[in-house]
Amino acid sequence: MNTKRIKTGKPYPLGCTAQIEDGVSGHNFSLFSSEASAVELCLFDQEGNESKFQLTQKTGDVWHIWLSDVPLGTEYGYRISGKTDRTLANPNKLMLDPYAKVVVGKPDLSSAEKRAWFDLSDSRDNAHVAPKAVIIEDDFDWENDQLLQTPWAKTVIYELNVKGFTQLREDLPAQIRGSYAALAHPNMIAYLQELGVTAIELLPVNYQLDEVHLQEKGLHNYWGYSPLAMFAVEPKYWSKQAGSSPLTEFKAMVKVLHQAGIEVILDVVFNHSVESEQHFPTFSQRGIDDKAYHWHDEQGYYCNWTGCGNTMNLSHPMTRRWVVDCLRYWVEECHVDGFRFDLGAVLGRENQGGFNPQAQLFADIIAVPSLQQCKLISEPWDIGDFGYQVGNFPDYFAEWNDRFRDDMTRFWLWKSGENGAFAERLAGSSDIFKRGERKPHCSVNYITAHDGFTLRDLVSYNQKHNWANGEENRDGRNENYSYNHGVEGIENVPSAVENARMLSTISLLMSLLLSNGTPMLLAGDEFGNSQFGNNNAYCQDNEITWLKWQSFNQRLFDLTKQTIAIRKQIASLYNDLWWSPDNVQWLNVMGKPKSIDDWHNREIKALQVLLDNRWLFLINSKAELQTFLLPEGDWEVVYHAAGTTMQDNLVEVGDIAFCVLQK
Repeated sequence: MNTKRIKTGKPYPLGCTAQIEDGVSGHNFSLFSSEASAVELCLFDQEGNESKFQLTQKTGDVWHIWLSDVPLGTEYGYRISGKTDRTLANPNKLMLDPYAKVVVGKPDLSSAEKRAWFDLSDSRDNAHVAPKAVIIEDDFDWENDQLLQTPWAKTVIYELNVKGFTQLREDLPAQIRGSYAALAHPNMIAYLQELGVTAIELLPVNYQLDEVHLQEKGLHNYWGYSPLAMFAVEPKYWSKQAGSSPLTEFKAMVKVLHQAGIEVILDVVFNHSVESEQHFPTFSQRGIDDKAYHWHDEQGYYCNWTGCGNTMNLSHPMTRRWVVDCLRYWVEECHVDGFRFDLGAVLGRENQGGFNPQAQLFADIIAVPSLQQCKLISEPWDIGDFGYQVGNFPDYFAEWNDRFRDDMTRFWLWKSGENGAFAERLAGSSDIFKRGERKPHCSVNYITAHDGFTLRDLVSYNQKHNWANGEENRDGRNENYSYNHGVEGIENVPSAVENARMLSTISLLMSLLLSNGTPMLLAGDEFGNSQFGNNNAYCQDNEITWLKWQSFNQRLFDLTKQTIAIRKQIASLYNDLWWSPDNVQWLNVMGKPKSIDDWHNREIKALQVLLDNRWLFLINSKAELQTFLLPEGDWEVVYHAAGTTMQDNLVEVGDIAFCVLQK
């Protein structure tokens, strides 16, 4: 390896890129570190032999070098020497390139002895156990594939975990279940198309590592919110089919989904890294430039606004560049259609960590032409001071609306009688999002998500049952607004209780799918999937979380797909406009406009919603029959709950019901 031609190289792009210098093919290596006094590039051949190259050229704080004749498949990393003894750097510890496109090696952190290999105060060389980047060729035949750019108002999002979605599908070849290839299988494509969703939102597929406390317990991070390398595809979802790699299989999956008219949105984690607290194992950014990549308080300790030990400092110019470059890579090279940002309030933290809705990172993102075409969704909170920022993101962001979740579950399950809150959420949450140029689609409405109960569990458990997580049931959300309908759990349930649960489930689903805004459905809710009451199943990579296709509720699935189909016919839902008296009328049970007293009377718990003078929703959240006098017109029932009868312009609706009529 030492016979290579060596040149100073270029500072940008960062990472490792194939570049021709004076007609000679080679690779440019570029690394940012303002804390380094010296940087060594370390290449490893197939036998593990290491060759070191000193980076003598620096542009600003970016170190760079160009080498010829670096074979594909070569592994590499960096050794960093710190400027002072207080710098978090140790040349005996190999650091992973933050721009690594492919990574090999998942460190064993299950004991203190094994973790010591990644302790910056340890003097031993750890190259033999450290994760390393791999030099690859990015060629892929996209066959003219392009972003779908489905209009927001016609978007129905389906949140899923790549493995859990297909792991128990018996109609798939056993060797591909749980993989990117399984998600692209014709059977799964047909399923998604029949359901009617337009986009899948994938829980993190970036290269990840199980946290220390999980490895100690023999558990695995199922959700994937433990990022190690944000540019690299997670290989545990790779089927290992001949002629493929994790990256090529991921790209092939995206291409097949696009051919089926389904967008791919990635859940991404830029708020923290798996390196966690300062005394935890170090693999990459902490050992490269801790001060630039992480927020610190005045005493030098990490600001833990994420609950995960550290918080990425996205106000630093080079950390912002890392985020934007990463987003560009996934869009331009992997053709994903958008992103959901985990703990997104961190994106806007500037000036000692305060949230700024005009933060520079937001401007940097929207300045990139390829990112202007993407769907950008924020989870608009973190756990730091003033971390709840629902409704405060830039106009081009959509946001998860937890107010929708809570108001709808209280209305249907806790019988809150808050007609005004129900109507506000149904109409698109204008009280939160109607400002500037924002449209109703900015409210991403959801009842359930990966974090919390599934829909079946929401109507089956009053309490969380997280004992399998090993934290004595202390973890997970306590305010679930769930209702078990008189029996805790899903075993040996009387038929009357199951019927009541089904009515509540249907009403919640229809409220979600027929509300103004962007609906997001949790995978499995459409057929009654349960996690046995675990509302924080992040560490359960097993049959607790995997979708249980053998318990498929066909009636619920049919109702869900029919409701999605109805949604696509209602102008007030696909026009992306705020509702006004021109297109919506709020009526009482007698078919008259609701009075102020009607709105404030929590005992009524019933109303009618007339949309576009063509569609009529009958809402009965009481545990008893309700008679509605319909407004004038020749009405036909499109969907009704059991026990609904109609005679002339009188409709008697059963308890806990959301009925749809069409003129």
